Amino acid sequence: MPFKNHPTQESSLPTLETGRLILRPFDLSDAERVRTLAGDPKIAATTQNVPHPYQEGMAETWIASHPALFESGEAVNLAVVLKVTGELIGAIGFVACKRHRRAELGYWIGVPFWGQGYCTEAAKAVIQYGFEGLGYHKINSCHIAGNPASGRVMEKSGLTREGVLVDEVFKDGAFHTVMTYGIIRVAESVCH
Repeated sequence: MPFKNHPTQESSLPTLETGRLILRPFDLSDAERVRTLAGDPKIAATTQNVPHPYQEGMAETWIASHPALFESGEAVNLAVVLKVTGELIGAIGFVACKRHRRAELGYWIGVPFWGQGYCTEAAKAVIQYGFEGLGYHKINSCHIAGNPASGRVMEKSGLTREGVLVDEVFKDGAFHTVMTYGIIRVAESVCH
């Protein structure tokens, strides 16, 4: 198994462990680092939901929302941290659609850490947690068409390209086409 689940005292959010990473609950002390990494214009340009500029207080508000979102089953948000140094390098998580037993995977990795396989490593662990720990039937994800590197992360993580949604996202004054991917839990038995 590529992770260990260690609930923390501060939160019921999980902590997952991979070969090089720890995926742990965010703490308010992470806010400045989140603001620095997520505030890079390249992050906003390659994601659907990270704004630019990343204003003062946004990271704190976002982090403070995580425990309640997890408890309600609406979302899981975890910090991506290098195991060796403890350095926070990004974020990964799900937004759930409980009714349909599926979730949408989302992530960002700070620009200095691009191209090193961290996002794929984190995504594989989180997908496994989504299926085994949270009982999702399907996990989907999408990326802005101008960000093919994110599509490669999805494919390397086991997701299959399912379609193209033309002008699906309106961000920064323009419509963007997105590519959709998904993976269905195999070896699942459904009881009626």
